[in-house]
Amino acid sequence: MKNLIKIVLSAFTALAFAIPAFAYPDVTPEHWAAKQIEILTEQGVIVGYPDGTFKPDDNVSRAEFASMAIKALGQEHTTIAQPVKFNDIEPGFWAYDAIQKALYFDLISCPDEGEAFRPDDTVTRAESISVAVNALTTEQISNIKAKEVLSKKFTDVNEVPEWFLIPAGKAEILNMLVTIPSADKAKIEADRPATRAEVSAILYEMMEQAKLNPNAKLAEAMRKKTGNGYVVESAFVQGSIGTIPAGAIIPVKLTKYISSQTSQPGEIYSASAPENYITKDKFILVYKGSTLKGQLLDVRKGKWFVRNGVLVLDNSLLTTNNDQTVSFNGVGEVTKYRNWFMKFVRAVLKGEKLNVEPEGVVYIKLLKPIKVDLTNGWILE
Repeated sequence: MKNLIKIVLSAFTALAFAIPAFAYPDVTPEHWAAKQIEILTEQGVIVGYPDGTFKPDDNVSRAEFASMAIKALGQEHTTIAQPVKFNDIEPGFWAYDAIQKALYFDLISCPDEGEAFRPDDTVTRAESISVAVNALTTEQISNIKAKEVLSKKFTDVNEVPEWFLIPAGKAEILNMLVTIPSADKAKIEADRPATRAEVSAILYEMMEQAKLNPNAKLAEAMRKKTGNGYVVESAFVQGSIGTIPAGAIIPVKLTKYISSQTSQPGEIYSASAPENYITKDKFILVYKGSTLKGQLLDVRKGKWFVRNGVLVLDNSLLTTNNDQTVSFNGVGEVTKYRNWFMKFVRAVLKGEKLNVEPEGVVYIKLLKPIKVDLTNGWILE
């Protein structure tokens, strides 16, 4: 009997682990968009409500959709130099940056200066599907071809707005024209507000297609950047992520004079990357000119017959060319090259004095690993 109970419990345990865990109580595993909702949630593209639900049948605002689309494409850290002005959103608006990035990457058409964006309006199916298609490099088709493709499956082709006809046709060719499964013959319903479930499915399809055929601007942004510089021998790459492991040795260029004879423990120093830090394959990990900050951890004067000078740096922060400031923990000890004679002198008589002039280079040893998005230089924390 005991063995039977064990077998039954084991079976239930195995079943529990076999059944995927869904994040939202109102999205069952059988929901038509469950897979897409789960994946986008895991990747931080979409989030649920404070009560833990997802509300798959609710609508999405145009501002929310712009933010989701940029996150889905991994471009939330892109910097836009010349933003477009709208008469209904200001730079302080929560989705301002995402909307500007959507414009830059040609996901939405650039409006006339001062035109309204309507951030709080619900995004329609036509608008959301068009954004997904605009993220891609696609073959050109005519209105006639679009109607021909759409008419094979959809009953409301004649109700599709003229501007959406070609994007809809392209989406259907790419199997991206998302519709809610039903027993009836499918409808495009271009002007109907898109639901959160539909948006999830559309963004998922866009993500998958963009990995293969991104538009020109996205292709450039998604390319791992390369260049010359200081090779971090132990760094490695997985996909688009580069890692500088703990123990890696990197050079830093100090901005002010430090000395074992005049500097004090705890004194703050600043430095910069004297060149790009790169992998063996020349992928850029940290860009030249990125700034570093820390303090002098140990400072002791060099004294004859007592000791050689000690000068130890404790680095704590890195500010990248994206204006991102992150922890960058490393320790470096200032040393001097000694030939055999000076090694003997310093071992017997002591008294070595240490100093680093402005623009002088010190090597520090990284204490914790750093992960970098090689497409944009963003440090992942």
